[in-house]
Amino acid sequence: MSSKWRKLKLALGFNLCVYVPPGATHDSPERSLLSPTTWTFGSAHLSKSFSTSSSKKTCSICLANMKLGDGNAIFTAECSHSFHFHCIASNVKHGNQLCPVCRAKWKEIPCQGPTLELPSGRSRVDPAGWLHNNGMMTVVRRLPRRPNSNRHDTQILQSPEPAVFDDDESLDHKTESIEEILTVKNHADTVSCTTINVETYPEVPAVPQYNASNNFTVLIHLKAPVSFSGHSINQSNLSPISQTPRAPVDLVTILDISGSMAGTKLALLKRAMGFVIQNLGPNDRLTVIAFSSTARRLFPLSRMSETGRQQALQAVNSLVANGGTNIAEGLRKGAKAMEDRREKNAVSSIILLSDGQDTYTISGSRGSQSEPNYELLLPTSIHGKESHGVKVPVHAFGFGTDHDASLMHSISETSGGTFSFIEKEGTIQDAFAQCIGGLLSVVVKELHLTIETVDSRISLGSIKTGSYPNHMMPNGKTAYVEVGDLYADEERDFLVSVNLPKEILNKETSILKVRSNYINPLTKQTVTLDSDIVKIMRPEIAGQDIVSIEVDRQRNRLQAAESMAEARAAAEQGDLAGAISILESCRNMLSQTVSARAHDHLCIALDAELKEMQERMASRHVYEASGRAYILSGLSSHSWQRATSRGDSVDSSSLVQAYQTRSMTEMLSRSQATLLGSPLAYRLLQPKPR
Repeated sequence: MSSKWRKLKLALGFNLCVYVPPGATHDSPERSLLSPTTWTFGSAHLSKSFSTSSSKKTCSICLANMKLGDGNAIFTAECSHSFHFHCIASNVKHGNQLCPVCRAKWKEIPCQGPTLELPSGRSRVDPAGWLHNNGMMTVVRRLPRRPNSNRHDTQILQSPEPAVFDDDESLDHKTESIEEILTVKNHADTVSCTTINVETYPEVPAVPQYNASNNFTVLIHLKAPVSFSGHSINQSNLSPISQTPRAPVDLVTILDISGSMAGTKLALLKRAMGFVIQNLGPNDRLTVIAFSSTARRLFPLSRMSETGRQQALQAVNSLVANGGTNIAEGLRKGAKAMEDRREKNAVSSIILLSDGQDTYTISGSRGSQSEPNYELLLPTSIHGKESHGVKVPVHAFGFGTDHDASLMHSISETSGGTFSFIEKEGTIQDAFAQCIGGLLSVVVKELHLTIETVDSRISLGSIKTGSYPNHMMPNGKTAYVEVGDLYADEERDFLVSVNLPKEILNKETSILKVRSNYINPLTKQTVTLDSDIVKIMRPEIAGQDIVSIEVDRQRNRLQAAESMAEARAAAEQGDLAGAISILESCRNMLSQTVSARAHDHLCIALDAELKEMQERMASRHVYEASGRAYILSGLSSHSWQRATSRGDSVDSSSLVQAYQTRSMTEMLSRSQATLLGSPLAYRLLQPKPR
């Protein structure tokens, strides 16, 4: 019988069907294995669930080991996660059909029922679709076929990759219901009247007539409109956030499954990806690239309909960690998925996660004194230097303390994305949640600013825009800033310096004006806005100069970012004491500012952030383990003025959440609500002594 059982396991592992004619017994000759791939199991490697390796598995509900033959039945759901049968039966007895691990919606749920006594070592498949063997149960069910698809569902994991990734699923927005169309139209009518808000702040409201300045500062403040829906998430009803009208997303996730990801890391990555999949809407499209020594696409760019979600969950849950780390190959295939697609959603983005260092493309240059050439990793479509490059932003996530933070930061910075540092394994889902909370709320596309002087005597000096590209005309009268996309409620602040002339005849001086051009991603309309002209009064007698706290606040942010970059450069040269001194000098400077005296929240947060960086430079070991990644994620956040995950936490109590938007915090709340029922995640999230 053991030989027959091995054949049965082999058949199950390759998605073959187990056929038992009605009325047949376990000794009947009619028992047979059929070859057509008409059934799909919760995992492409289902046979592993029945091996002795399952004895090392842990039930995610009670945290006890699951071992065959210990008298406890084991339930393996269609999403491939396993639990003690009595644990999960208790969990779903009130009708809850969501997996506690990945939140996948089950079609079949475990229930207690009568069983038949079987001869030792035998298995059976009953009419309800349950496979029983030595106390283990696995749901077997037929997945619905994707509409307009000639592919078998099982080919999602087994079919060879095409030479061109032009097999993306049609956007097919015509399939929306009448109610959805009317809802979008009503919201679009409202949104068309909702524009970005542009405000300007001179550093002081008045300058004496006979005074001139070569470095007078004006702050340009932008704020994106609120979310199209205007609705917050109801925590008691965790329906997909994407059901509200918004711009659909094409998302490519590039995931490291090298050998170092084995165990808890891979399990938490699967959980985090499950969360992402469940929160994408039917018009969003997703593809997953898994890489180790090589890279492979798990499935084409597909809409996250109910069937699409189920197939994506199964593909992700089939991943096994092994091999080396070839980030370049993962990026190449991720970029190819973006380049070759036949259609494009309004928003496109790439998420890259790795816990290690590239051992293929740039390993040969690590022994040199100079920093490796990380651009070798970047396809043209990511860095956008060639004319056909589309520069899709890559949001990079460094997982754990062994990843190459410099590499991940370089990839994100070059592509226009952000770099996040996931120090504690249990926060990976929250980090992803914050990221997609932004991606699912894009309300401004391709924003460009034009800054023009009004008075012919005035010319522009410097423009401080962080990582956003800017260009000034040779005559110094006009400058341009490429801002790109904005999430709902996001803000951007740019400082412009001008030369201010003496004013003899007039009581005021007109300085500059700002024009903004962007695309509304929901209505596809181009919007052009002109700001009011920036003016200052020119009295004869000097009064008390009251520096604008808005201008002072942004000066402090830019000074702190410059000090972080200088400290990092010193630390990379081995001068940790010098790096700490640079940060200390910046803290002392901040304490003397107008913002500090006003107890400004950003000023307080900057001081706390600089102090944290000093602590992470206490020794070379501490800096290598977490200091470098923490500083680089901070630089990424300040240069793009966008929230990143840093260190232990991304929650609202963290001191480094100056750029979090409401949609990000709402998605974070959703993530944390799903983690409350997970003892494993709760245990990993507990603070550890540094």
